[in-house]
Amino acid sequence: MVLRYQNCEIEMTEKLLPDDIDIKGSYPNFNRRLRLGIVGGGRIAATQAMAARLTGLWEIVAGALSSDPVKAMERSKEWHLPSDRSYTSFEHMAECEGSRSDGIDAVMVTTPNNVHYSVSKAFLESGTNVICDKPLTNRIDEAKNLVELTASFGGSLGVGYVMSCFPMIRQAREIVANGGVGDLNQIHVEFMQDWMIPDDIDTRPHVKWRLDPEISGQTSCVGDIGTHAAHLASYVSGLELTALKAEFHICGTPKPLEDTVFMFTRYEGNIPGTLMATRLAPGKRGGLLLRIFGSRGGVEWNLENSEQLRFYRYGEPDQVITRGHGHGVSKATERLVRTGRGFPEGIIEAWANLYTEFAIAIAFQHDHRDLPKGWGIYPRVTEGAKGVRFIDASVRSNQDGGAWVEV
Repeated sequence: MVLRYQNCEIEMTEKLLPDDIDIKGSYPNFNRRLRLGIVGGGRIAATQAMAARLTGLWEIVAGALSSDPVKAMERSKEWHLPSDRSYTSFEHMAECEGSRSDGIDAVMVTTPNNVHYSVSKAFLESGTNVICDKPLTNRIDEAKNLVELTASFGGSLGVGYVMSCFPMIRQAREIVANGGVGDLNQIHVEFMQDWMIPDDIDTRPHVKWRLDPEISGQTSCVGDIGTHAAHLASYVSGLELTALKAEFHICGTPKPLEDTVFMFTRYEGNIPGTLMATRLAPGKRGGLLLRIFGSRGGVEWNLENSEQLRFYRYGEPDQVITRGHGHGVSKATERLVRTGRGFPEGIIEAWANLYTEFAIAIAFQHDHRDLPKGWGIYPRVTEGAKGVRFIDASVRSNQDGGAWVEV
């Protein structure tokens, strides 16, 4: 079996998947774990690495864990990486891993925003699958290029819209797709946090780059948590965001970029909605709330109570569906459930679901098998590119005094 990446032939004699797979059952085990590399060694890298290991499908074997060569090597020791796979630059890592017979199957990109594009591009061109934090890039043309590179490579580029990987979000998506709430008529989403309240917040190392336009891009709040909200609204509703009007605000101490945004939104079919995001809402830490209403009912999900999905049908008793097996949870959703009802799961498990589905997609492409319908619906490069266009539209609208603009 031979796969061709960028006109190079790489012999692939192993099969990752078992011959017999129950497409209605749980996801299969692989014949070996996939090899994962990391570029960027901060807190989110540790979180995602923990989640990747939880799946049982990945092992972390290589990394370029800092842009500072000394720190990169120090962190590699902390991560127990072998010395010959501890790199001081992502360029060198992409080149070396792409030429190894046991090279990484995918790379995790958890750097600041301004290098997402260059890192992802380097690894795609070396024939390596990529999973990149959001926003995918800071520029539309860069995002478009990554979509094209992924298609040319024939591999996978996943994007870290982890909120879409909570089981109850998948259940909500299924209810809406099956007409459970009727014809959609409005979509509301908000993401409220409180961690930017301190007056000296802009002096803290993990915050500085998020408020630096050279690194974060044209936005801070919108590009970071606003994109999660926008993606979730479209992911569950199944509707593309077509237009918006946005107002950026700095509600706390002066900052070079916004800490709050209010939007009116419009989706396919002229469906109206709202989107709000802020980091100055005392008492709100993971305040992501999604509400979708239709002609016959609605669904409501809150990140701070992520185990439950509220399902309303007009004129009928309200329902609360709880994550677990059975009792209203679909078979497709159950694939993403790890513990029984009453034993809570959270963000680490959601990340693990993303890494599970990403691994499944890679395994099927590796073995030249068609991915079963409904499998591997993790956020892909095209959704990442839509997120970049959402940010761009938000900036244009704000600059035009909150005018309606097309996405």
